[in-house]
Amino acid sequence: MHTLMIIVGGAVLLGIFLLFGKLWGGDLAGMATGAKLFVPAWLAVAAVNMWVGVTRAGYTVAQELPILFVVFAVPAALATLAAWQLARG
Repeated sequence: MHTLMIIVGGAVLLGIFLLFGKLWGGDLAGMATGAKLFVPAWLAVAAVNMWVGVTRAGYTVAQELPILFVVFAVPAALATLAAWQLARG
């Protein structure tokens, strides 16, 4: 359940990045830039989530790595798809 909440939080954060891209860029290219900037920011958030899982929840790094991959990959794939679609349009 926690993993799903983190992934949904990533999708919401992507929406915020897209909104700020629209506000600062003023067009679809600005939104695409926002989606591209989301990916490294989300990697940092996913890494912190893994660190919390290892240090606070007592999981090993080997147990947390697959979760890190899923937590990062789903919102990053959404961001990549959004950037690709926005850059085309």
